[in-house]
Amino acid sequence: MRRLLTTLILVLCTGSALAQDATREITRVTYDVYRFQNNFHVNMFVITGDGVVVTDPIDFEAASWLKNEIAKLTDEPITYLIYSHSHADHASGGTGYGDVPNVIAQRNAPEDIDLVEPTIRFEEELTFEVGGKTFELTYLGLGHGNDLIAIVVHPDDVAFVVDAVSSKRLFYRDFAGANIDDWIAQVRKVDGLDFDILLGGHGPVGVKRDVGLGLAYLETLRARVLQGLQAGESVDELKRSVTMDEYRDWENYQQWRALNVEGMARFLEESGAVQ
Repeated sequence: MRRLLTTLILVLCTGSALAQDATREITRVTYDVYRFQNNFHVNMFVITGDGVVVTDPIDFEAASWLKNEIAKLTDEPITYLIYSHSHADHASGGTGYGDVPNVIAQRNAPEDIDLVEPTIRFEEELTFEVGGKTFELTYLGLGHGNDLIAIVVHPDDVAFVVDAVSSKRLFYRDFAGANIDDWIAQVRKVDGLDFDILLGGHGPVGVKRDVGLGLAYLETLRARVLQGLQAGESVDELKRSVTMDEYRDWENYQQWRALNVEGMARFLEESGAVQ
């Protein structure tokens, strides 16, 4: 497996008076692939030698700040913007990157994403090359949203995957509005991709094995909650009994474990899985 480089480039930025203060950090993951964190949200950018490829803007202030910092690292212009999906907490503020000639989104994304119109759309898969880097984009199907994709960069073997799965981090709250079986299928699809390093839209840098661990968590949670419902346990009882103790050291275990149970129970009941 490729060695993860964790060279810290920039830490801490105070937001403007017009925006809430933000903590921002750029980390070098491989020689050309960088991780940008804005408070609790993460994106990826790649300096290819023939233009910079950026991903989710997060918000206008974050994108504007990142554009300025990229200019300190390279003279290459931003030539591609790839949206992981169109949810506002990741996709807002794309105009902060300036006029990017190639804007990529999955076919189901809206006509414009916060005033940025995609110039390239794809259905299932899209592969393109820039400066010796190959970008493999894969649609993950329905589940968390309807236009979520995974981005894999070769030869760095880095994947950028937002919201579907993270490294040793519980899934967000109660899976609001999601078909969790479809979500599980999304994680399985990520697990089938070829990469070594996992960059999530939240949480720390991880590795490919973390995707399998996340899949096991979802499948175990589903099985335990379903067993409890079939035994006649109420949701409140399940929130006490389905402790998922083996994941106690994962991020947000204390805050979201009970919410994960509640959301799974709601989904299984509403989907007719409980007989």
